[in-house]
Amino acid sequence: MEKKSLIQREKKRQKLEQKYHSIRRSSKKEISKVPSLSDKWEIYGKLQSLPRNSAPTRHHRRCFLTGRPKANYQDFGLSGHILREMVHAYLLPGATRSSW
Repeated sequence: MEKKSLIQREKKRQKLEQKYHSIRRSSKKEISKVPSLSDKWEIYGKLQSLPRNSAPTRHHRRCFLTGRPKANYQDFGLSGHILREMVHAYLLPGATRSSW
């Protein structure tokens, strides 16, 4: 189980990302429309003044059962270890065990 503080930090980043999403999207569209370089630099400055944790690249997907940050399968929202255990216990419909 991952530390509770790390999970809370990720939730905080998600909230910040949602809060500033429209501002980021509109300023990026504005950059592509503005022809002059000096105006583009001003818009880049506005983007850089936003909180760092509001950037979508700072968000890290975690397993929703254990909170593990690595080896996550986006389709299931689970880490590989938990996914394997659930497939072997027949808890995921449609997923089959691999054997060779």
